[in-house]
Parts: sequence; structure tokens; C-alpha cells
Amino acid sequence: MIKSELVQRISSQNPHLYQRDVENIVNAILGEIVAAMARGDRVELRGFGAFTVKHRAARQGRNPRTGKSVSVAEKFVPFFKTGKELRDRLNRGKESH
Repeated sequence: MIKSELVQRISSQNPHLYQRDVENIVNAILGEIVAAMARGDRVELRGFGAFTVKHRAARQGRNPRTGKSVSVAEKFVPFFKTGKELRDRLNRGKESH
């Protein structure tokens, strides 16, 4: 599902809201999540999951085509950990191994 499909689904489930208002709300929510992560904050949506930022140190990597060693700069990457309710819903009806 892409963002426009999400907006359409929410709009169809809430006919009293204009689609442009739903789009503004979705953009505002995503914008706040991104802004919080850019500050290094953790964003927790109970039952859904938590968004955090992880630091990856600089390292030596390999170019897969040539096999040559290349340096990879340090970076920050987004990380999402699912909440218990989401995990349970995804695994409902499946046997645990």
C-alpha cells in the first residue's frame, strides 16, 4: 500500500472528512514521526510498534562487482520494532515453531 492508497481508504471509511483533509492529517503524522526521529527521539505507537534511529559506525566494505575494499561512512538508519499486538495479529492462527 502506498500513501495515496492509505489516504483513499481512510477517506472512504470517513465520508464526513474531505480527502484533502485526510491527506493533510496523514502528512502531518508522518512529518512528526520523521521530525522526532531526526532529533534522535523514539516514537512509540502502543500496539503498533516503535520507530528509533540506530547508529552504524564507519567500516570497511567490499564492492560486490570488483571485490575491492571500500570505506563506508558512518550513518544513522531508521529502525522499526513491532508492538506485541501487531505481532500477535500477524501471527494469529499460525502455530509457533
